[in-house]
Amino acid sequence: MDLGLHDRVCVVVGSTAGIGRATARGLAAEGARVVTSGRGAAPAAGEEFHLTCDFAQAGEPERLVREAERELGRLDVLVNNVGAAYDSEFLDVADAEWDELWQLNVMSYVRAIRAAVPGMQARGHGAIVNVSSTAGKRPSTRMPHYSVTKAAVLSLSRLVADLYAKDGIRCNAVTPGPTATAAWTGAGGLADQQAARGGRTREEVLAAVGAGRPLGRLAEPDEIAAVVVFLCSDRASYVTGSAWSADGGTVPIIV
Repeated sequence: MDLGLHDRVCVVVGSTAGIGRATARGLAAEGARVVTSGRGAAPAAGEEFHLTCDFAQAGEPERLVREAERELGRLDVLVNNVGAAYDSEFLDVADAEWDELWQLNVMSYVRAIRAAVPGMQARGHGAIVNVSSTAGKRPSTRMPHYSVTKAAVLSLSRLVADLYAKDGIRCNAVTPGPTATAAWTGAGGLADQQAARGGRTREEVLAAVGAGRPLGRLAEPDEIAAVVVFLCSDRASYVTGSAWSADGGTVPIIV
């Protein structure tokens, strides 16, 4: 199936690993001209251009959009995918930790969108996909600040969809469930954090998290990326303002 992404300039914010890298690879496989970005080196995902950025810093998302437009002439698709999560008790999360996650998980998206929209308006088309989380739909009591920021991403996505539909710009969100990326499986990641708190091994934590999904396992990054790529594409030309669950049935409601 031709997704209509050939020659589209696609910027993937946070694409050196995990879902972002899988998304960049999926877009490149469709013939898109992909710009990757993040704190690490280029991911070798078929990208045409890579920029090293720290998206927790103001000005960095804007720099990425500006450099992509300078290098490739325009920006057709923006995928926002950065974020951090910590296992915490609500009463233990200090103001500074709330602000840290707000800057990375929300403001990086706001800044990238704000930089990308004018060019999309001028061309009369554009697609924006924001990677949120099931925790944005149903808060995780052990990830309070992550949950609140990911809910904000859903509200931001709907807001942008409503504001710019008349300009031919679509904006959607994807809400993955637990996915086999470094956030869960890496050293010091959520599996290790939960293991340390609960007196279990990291393998026991990962097995329990997977078993808690109706499909009985964690997602693979490519499974989430497939949904993101579809929403970027012309095949989703009448889809905007939505929050697509890709969670193995985790959130037990239709929303």
